[in-house]
Amino acid sequence: ALAAASPQSMQLIDSSIVRAHQHAAGGKGGSDHAIGRSRGGLTSKIHVVVDEKGLPVRLALTSGQASDKATAPDLLQSLPAASIVVADRGYDWQHLIDLVSERGGHAHIPTQRDRKVQRSVNPSIYRQRNLVERFFCKLKHFRRIATRYNKLARNFLAALALASARL
Repeated sequence: ALAAASPQSMQLIDSSIVRAHQHAAGGKGGSDHAIGRSRGGLTSKIHVVVDEKGLPVRLALTSGQASDKATAPDLLQSLPAASIVVADRGYDWQHLIDLVSERGGHAHIPTQRDRKVQRSVNPSIYRQRNLVERFFCKLKHFRRIATRYNKLARNFLAALALASARL
């Protein structure tokens, strides 16, 4: 309900990694846990879309080694189309840029440095990306979010939703 009331002129996408506590990661693994191995050990990744006010619109949870750009189409698919979608270099994927264009928006996603053809991004719009970074900073003030203590992904996602609603 809070996400439906959000203005949809700008959407900002990013993800953040959360370490899983040893008790959350014990026992048999499964697809319902969303805990994976990455450089920092056992982790989960929180994917979020925020609006131009820095308020969350959509949340998703994957294992820590999951790619950012693979989750982005699912996050944007069920949302109303925005005129501007802003993301960092990790989301540089032609399929995602085409998806935003098909929906009538414009993707402000810089290209990765190893690409031969570089896209230009409006610096004043790209600077707005700090809203999603500040959202993660506020979100990780909650102890239950900063370290994942829940074993099941649905329980941790519920805690994320509660913390996001509070913000």
